[in-house]
Amino acid sequence: MQLYNTLSRRKEPFKPLTPGKVGFYACGVTVYDDSHLGHARSCVAFEVLVRYLRRRGLQVTWVRNFTDIDDKIIRRARDTGLSWKEVAERYIASFSEDMTALGLPPADIEPKATEHIPQILALIQRLVDRGFAYPGGGDVFFRVRRFPDYGKLSGQKVEDMESGARIEVDPNKEDPLDFVLWKGSKPGEPAWDSPWGPGRPGWHIECSAMSMHYLGETFDLHGGGQDLVFPHHENELAQSEAATGQPFARFWLHHGLLTINQEKMSKSLGNFFTVKQVLARFPAEVVRFFLINCHYRSPLDFSDAALAEAETALLRLYACLARIQEVLRPYPDLKPQPPVDTCPDNLTPEEFQRLGSLRTRFDAAMDDDLNTGQALGYLFETVRLLNRLLETPSADPAFLRLLRERHDELVDLGRVLNLLQADPQTMLTTLRQKAADLAISPTEIQQLIDERTQARKNKDWSRADAIRKQLIDLDILLEDTSQGTIWRVKN
Repeated sequence: MQLYNTLSRRKEPFKPLTPGKVGFYACGVTVYDDSHLGHARSCVAFEVLVRYLRRRGLQVTWVRNFTDIDDKIIRRARDTGLSWKEVAERYIASFSEDMTALGLPPADIEPKATEHIPQILALIQRLVDRGFAYPGGGDVFFRVRRFPDYGKLSGQKVEDMESGARIEVDPNKEDPLDFVLWKGSKPGEPAWDSPWGPGRPGWHIECSAMSMHYLGETFDLHGGGQDLVFPHHENELAQSEAATGQPFARFWLHHGLLTINQEKMSKSLGNFFTVKQVLARFPAEVVRFFLINCHYRSPLDFSDAALAEAETALLRLYACLARIQEVLRPYPDLKPQPPVDTCPDNLTPEEFQRLGSLRTRFDAAMDDDLNTGQALGYLFETVRLLNRLLETPSADPAFLRLLRERHDELVDLGRVLNLLQADPQTMLTTLRQKAADLAISPTEIQQLIDERTQARKNKDWSRADAIRKQLIDLDILLEDTSQGTIWRVKN
């Protein structure tokens, strides 16, 4: 298995530090609001990674944290009149509800920053004792220039950071590049006692303390979004290796960002759709399919049309499984043994060989830096060949065993991707429920939306209104948002 390591900027063969066991730390959410679809992409991608590693027989310890104290949480508490702890607990519960609704299990360990203050303080003290950190004005800072490898993860040079960055002046810092490990408390803010006065942990130090507490000073995998490479993960790496003198994470995995109109989806930019909003319009499995249909390191642009295409594609897979089950229904005791080695008449020998090598090719795709898009492509190729076989069904035992083999294999491989685990007939009913009554395709809907958008830009209000009415007559409702126009089927 090869994984792309941000640290080396290349694919590397992955072998666990401890044979048979994998330690994996994925950066979690800061809990001050409902989770958006960008958070879901991270969770889905890394859950698939964990599923695949376990399928390979590895024992995985998967840690995903909650940042439950932060400036944004404190601001939300002030805005709502709640305590910071009530805000954090509310949105931890919301995140867990969203992941359950998406069909995702929790990580093995889900630590909270505020429950690991002793570990955080001990790590900061190690850095102070080794000369990598210093107190100032109630804060504690990390000496960036003291760590010679600073910048090795992001590929940046310290001198370029200094000349190219707009750094807020802090009179308590020895160097503008130094970053905070412990933040001295301000009046009215939550605080914990420390040798340097009351305060709370900085964002970066919490992940170092929690990951090393559960996985050791050196562990296998550290994951997050590409937006975390710098400064968050760069700072994590520096403070961790400075404290221990040992390598921190051996592999750094970073997924591409979810975008809207090629701009990062984020709460700070205000251009996001929550998981709850998306699940109100599309089944969870469709959302998961959409999120893994391209490589995890690639950017992924969100649109209703893209989710509708994912819905159509998933329907094709389930429709094939349902057809096979219907053919096999009269033969409940049929076993897929012995394996079928005779090529059916309506397949070429090469096609028959590819049909039989699905598992090998699927594993090869997943071994190639978790290429879920390629793996799904092999599933669709198999379904295309099976659909051809199903055009002329037969009661021949070899034909029936072949169908049983491929059906079970599709379901088994789908389990790695967290797909194809529902009853096919039930899922088909769900997926067809909206499409059955529509007299227009998702592509045509999007074309009309684009035409309406242009009409509005041209101040052609009558044409824009006419398009809206045309779509309403087809049971398509439009919603104009700051990110553009989205559509849904009328309930």
